[in-house]
Order: sequence, then C-alpha cells, then structure tokens
Amino acid sequence: MKWTRRWLILADLLVIALLLLSFLPLFITIPQLQQMPTPVMPAAVQTPPVMHTVPAEQNESNTSQLPEESVSLSLTDLLTEEENRTMSLEEVMRISQEVAMQEYLERRKYQYVSLRERLKALGVKKGDAVYIRIFKKEAILEVWMKKDERYVHLKDYAICAYSGHLGPKLREGDRQAPEGFYRVYKKQLNPHSKFHLAFNLGYPNAYDRAHHRSGSFLMVHGNCVSIGCYAMTDTKIEEIYSLVSAALRNGQKYVPVHIFPFRMEDETMDAYSESRWYDFWMELKEGYDYFEAEEVPPKITVVGGHYVVSAPEE
Repeated sequence: MKWTRRWLILADLLVIALLLLSFLPLFITIPQLQQMPTPVMPAAVQTPPVMHTVPAEQNESNTSQLPEESVSLSLTDLLTEEENRTMSLEEVMRISQEVAMQEYLERRKYQYVSLRERLKALGVKKGDAVYIRIFKKEAILEVWMKKDERYVHLKDYAICAYSGHLGPKLREGDRQAPEGFYRVYKKQLNPHSKFHLAFNLGYPNAYDRAHHRSGSFLMVHGNCVSIGCYAMTDTKIEEIYSLVSAALRNGQKYVPVHIFPFRMEDETMDAYSESRWYDFWMELKEGYDYFEAEEVPPKITVVGGHYVVSAPEE
C-alpha cells in the first residue's frame, strides 16, 4: 500500500511538472514583447477635397427658359477626361439629366410653340407653299413652308393615332397606314369629314398600283381614331388643314406628303438591314436624303415600278 501511494504521488508530480513546462514559453515571450519598441505608424496623409467648378450656364438648370435655338450637347462634350475621373456620381447624373432635357427640348422645340408665333418668327404666312413629312415610328408630322428658294421648318405635330406597323400598306382592309411619296390636290380636301377635317393622301399612287397594292380613303384627319389613317387631335388638324388649304387656294399645284417609316439616317437604316422592306425603304431614303441636303422637296416619279428622285422643276 505504501509503495502504491508513493507511485501515485510521483505520477501527480510528473503531471504538474509537465503542465509547468507547457506554460514556460509564455513567461519567456511576454517580457520580450513588453521590451519590443512600439512601431511608429506614419501619419495619415490628409488629402484635400477636390473642388469642381461647373460653368455658370450649367448651374442654371431652369431648362424651361432655354432659347429656341439652344444646341443639344452630349455628355462627353460637357465632361473632360479629368472630370470623368473625379466627378462624383451625383454630379455626373445631374449633368446627364440636364443634357437629356436640352436634347428633348431641341427635338420638340417646333412642337410646343403656337402656329402664330412660328409664322411670325420665320417671316412666312398662310398661303405660302407647304411640304409635309410624316415619320411613322416617331409619330410626328412635320410642316415645312417655302421661304425664298428653300423650305423652312415651321412646326411639328404629334400624331394622335395610326394603325399597323412599320412597312407599307399592301391591301384593302389590312389596317396598315401607308408609306411612300404622295400628293394632296385641292379636290382631296374634305372640310365636312366625319373625322372633323381631312385630306386624302392619294393612296394608291403609281408606285402602289405598280405593286398591285390596294386601299382607299387613306387620310390625315382629326378625331384621334385610325384604321389605316394618320389621325390627329381636332385642334392639330385645324392648324394643318388651314395651312394646306391656304397653300392650294393660293396657287400651289399640290402639297407633297412624304411618309417615312422613321428618320432615315444611315445608322438607322443599318439597324433595319434585315427587314423585308429594306430595299423599299432605300428608295424612300433617296427622297429623304435629297430634302435633307437641298431643303427643297424633290420631284418624284415612278419608272418600272421604282421611285425616281430628281431635282424639282423650276
């Protein structure tokens, strides 16, 4: 029993010794850590805030007072490369909103001004020659008037309703609004239309007939309803009709009405290069490009089932 007790005591002592040995590194490490010099951290560099100055005309965000001839600017025109790197997101968003508003007003500047003001500003009057362009996708009817030897942009009118989709009218009852080059003669005016006021576009023209297209009574009219026509509000058709009627009464032989699927810029045409109507639209583009360059409506004839665009007769 004595030896057994002694062996147990010895075992306990060995366990205690092992525990002491396991804690020994801590007693050695801690004093060394206390004697180590505290590392000196470099002082934080205080970067002064970057100040951005925006020209005074950009600070004036009251776009409702923009002059009519204000030129729309792109965001990249306003921001230099340095500013693109340093401007805050809020500043970039604010400026981009201002630019978007300027571009919107530039596109719509002929739409939200009265007819009387535009006639006065351009120095033209009712009875002067009229030219109309319609853009289906944008739902805009443009009115141009002759001044001296060129035509000037008088007003834009939002089309209230049209039916169908991009592409020409093909047959009676397809509810498709036409595209192409049309003429409005005095006999096509209808002051007693059930759609308030109307003028017939003259569909089908020689091109449409050459391609065996059918349809009748395709008009620009009021009442804001359409089954193949271009419908305006009554107020808008009153202005448009008065200009067309006055020009025809004053001796203009006919009013050209050129109807395009969209504004026929090269990049837009490229986007529709796979359309079944691409070749047809390329013929319309010749007339579009002529007017864009000359500011005079071209002479349009039909030869061999194709539109031919040429300079107007004097």
